[in-house]
Amino acid sequence: MSEIFIGIMSGTSLDGVDCVAVDFSYRPPRILAWSFHPYSQILRERLLELMQPDWHGGLDEVGHIDAELGRTYAEAVLSILEGHQLAASDIMAIGCHGQTVRHAPEQNPAFSIQLGDPNRIAELTGIAVVADFRRRDIAAGGQGAPLVPAFHQDIFYSPTENRVILNIGGIANITRLANNQPVTGFDTGPGNILMDLWIQEHRGEDYDKDGAWAASGQIRDDLLQALLEDPYFHQSPPKSTGREYFNLDWMDLQLQDPMITETDIQSTLAELTASSIAIAIREHAADTAGLYVCGGGAFNSHLMQRLQAQLPEVTIETTETLGIPPDQVEAIAFAWLARQTLRGHPGNLPSVTGAEHLVILGGIYSA
Repeated sequence: MSEIFIGIMSGTSLDGVDCVAVDFSYRPPRILAWSFHPYSQILRERLLELMQPDWHGGLDEVGHIDAELGRTYAEAVLSILEGHQLAASDIMAIGCHGQTVRHAPEQNPAFSIQLGDPNRIAELTGIAVVADFRRRDIAAGGQGAPLVPAFHQDIFYSPTENRVILNIGGIANITRLANNQPVTGFDTGPGNILMDLWIQEHRGEDYDKDGAWAASGQIRDDLLQALLEDPYFHQSPPKSTGREYFNLDWMDLQLQDPMITETDIQSTLAELTASSIAIAIREHAADTAGLYVCGGGAFNSHLMQRLQAQLPEVTIETTETLGIPPDQVEAIAFAWLARQTLRGHPGNLPSVTGAEHLVILGGIYSA
């Protein structure tokens, strides 16, 4: 019997939404359809404004964006149904991560806010929606992130190889899967976000394709070491972060030398991502034999080369090797988390998030 779920993921890059239909009656799960739906330029700009630390807008704007994201997610689902001959009745539920606009696990009380009205998604698609995954883990004393390690454990664990699953989205995070040991994982720091912000500001491009601009510059070791002195990199897990921390304001505080070229800064930012990931693996997953990369950073050939240079003893491949394309892993993870919720099974790992106990994540919004 089929167990088809749809996963929707929109991350810190703010480029759009990944939508995947996956059948969990197979192992590994069978991907039935996948598509990427970019955000409109207007929606992206409004989100960027909302996510600024000094934003002073009103609740009306929050409500409008919440509704617009819900409609955007519903359109992505309807498009994938129509394009792949799937009916709403075929789908058991949609797992929707939502768009994070604030993530503050370090505050007291801690909180995390994702927008994208699940009521609207359920109404427009006729499919039950599971959403708001992070806040129950936070209520139980956790960071609310990362949540994908439980999925990584279920799908990617190997009894014969100690593995790390590395997701490089806007923020990078790792999951350590080692024999006879608890699963651990955390956000290592910036993934693509600083490189994206820098090239957007100085070249008007959305991202550094293949890391070509970074590869054309020189790594400034003095700047790299200054960046790596940031307290986040030395904080012990559990820990998680986001655009609220690593952003242009953070970079402005670090980039005080006017003699460093824009190209060299991009090269150094790429090295910062590779170095912070490598340091995290050496300190917390030193027995790793295989590193499997997913997320948009898996397609940045320069970044992948720098990772290999930092970790010469580790075999580095993408999750394609394990049966799931790297740009689909996170969306499938939230489909899997929706399945966990419907089954009444927990979706968090206290060894990852720091929660006091296992909890069932998310709320169910019936069709």
